[in-house]
Amino acid sequence: MMSTVLNHRIRGFRTLNIVFAATLLILAVGVNLAKTIAGRERNEIARVEADIGKENQRIRMLEAEVAHLEQPERLERLARGYLAMAPVAARQEASIDTLSDVATRQPGPQAVSTVSVMIP
Repeated sequence: MMSTVLNHRIRGFRTLNIVFAATLLILAVGVNLAKTIAGRERNEIARVEADIGKENQRIRMLEAEVAHLEQPERLERLARGYLAMAPVAARQEASIDTLSDVATRQPGPQAVSTVSVMIP
């Protein structure tokens, strides 16, 4: 029975040869499709990595800009120029022990906005 299956012929070709040829064709098409899909994925990965690089560069630029904008000298200059603010005078500072005295005093309009607390 096995020899009849191996030797069976269709139009001059053994059935086993036709099965092997069909299997080889299916495998070749499958490998080609897998390579095509892998190439597309590789291109997508490269694009995403490039986007990540651009975003990292933008993050570095924004961090540098924040560092510039948060410079104490710059903020002090803007506060004096636009808001007429000045550093707190020593007479305006209060410690935790003197907070009750500050709270019971009748504050003037300036004292409310300029009192700062120093925590030791």
